[in-house]
Amino acid sequence: MELVWPASDHLPSYIDALERGWSPNTLDPEAGRAEIQRIAEDPERFLAGLMDRDAKGPPIVLPDGTTAARIPGYRRWMWDGEFCGSISFRWQPGTCELPPHCLGHIGYSVVPWKRNRGYATRALALLLDDARHEDLEYVELTTEVTNLASQRVIEANGGILVERFRIPPQYGSREDFRFRIFL
Repeated sequence: MELVWPASDHLPSYIDALERGWSPNTLDPEAGRAEIQRIAEDPERFLAGLMDRDAKGPPIVLPDGTTAARIPGYRRWMWDGEFCGSISFRWQPGTCELPPHCLGHIGYSVVPWKRNRGYATRALALLLDDARHEDLEYVELTTEVTNLASQRVIEANGGILVERFRIPPQYGSREDFRFRIFL
């Protein structure tokens, strides 16, 4: 498994995953359908929007309908000959701090039919190499208290549990863990 930059030659496999019910956003299962629509409207624009290192895109629409300013970020795709998951990285230049609506620097999701192969662990390790170039002391990742698989992925990459906290209401107000990985 390798990380690839989203590109038109990978798009059919990505669309297949979305059509099979996978969502790139673990907090919003409907995000997959919205992405199918955006791809259908303008595939090149969709792909370009996955790489926004300068935060030039439109504001982020939160699950409760409010908006927040975009911060720099991008998505990479997990690829083993076909699409197998997505990992994203976002940051604020010059600081490790994130705005309150942003739960962590890194988020990832593996399609269900490719889980338990070590892909998330490898993808996180590869993305941490990228993150080291942004002059950050550490990155933070959050996961549900009950998501033991994700906790193992983070810990395998040097993650240290920092706190148990309640996520903001627009994300469901559930209890999560926050991990920190020093770069």
